[in-house]
Amino acid sequence: MDRRAFVAGTLALLAAPLAAEAQQAAKVHRVAFLGSTSPAGYANQLEAFRGGLRDLGYVEGQNLIIEFRWAHERYERLTELAAELVRLKPDVLVTHGAPGALAAKAATKDIPIVIGVVGEAVAIGAVESVARPGGNVTGSSFFLPELNAKRLEVLKGLSALESRGRPSDAR
Repeated sequence: MDRRAFVAGTLALLAAPLAAEAQQAAKVHRVAFLGSTSPAGYANQLEAFRGGLRDLGYVEGQNLIIEFRWAHERYERLTELAAELVRLKPDVLVTHGAPGALAAKAATKDIPIVIGVVGEAVAIGAVESVARPGGNVTGSSFFLPELNAKRLEVLKGLSALESRGRPSDAR
């Protein structure tokens, strides 16, 4: 998935719960970030995430605290890390991938959860449906059956064009 699309989608989803309190300059917002892997693999995305928050007026050390927890691909730790983040009472919990999404969902029914990207959110049980996620979980899913059908249609169309050959340039 395109990094900018990921960041833009996450920021749009993140801004909604925080916007209600944006008028209170003294409020320090707390964002919890649950990572399945390590920060090294997400350096560009994390910088874009922070930059997008800055663009919305949220500056770390001034009116924003981001609490990171990383599982370093030890997925069995995600449940413990999600519970730890929930105890911090963040305004929103951001995660990515199916393991992080499910650990976050199991940890809280009250704190809004934003899934940066997940394969099939409905199939894994993170949300009830794409149109109406229900509960406290929302985010970006990219393996929707409707999209897969369209992708297959496009591939078939490209294959048909390829088999006919490219039209010659008429001058």
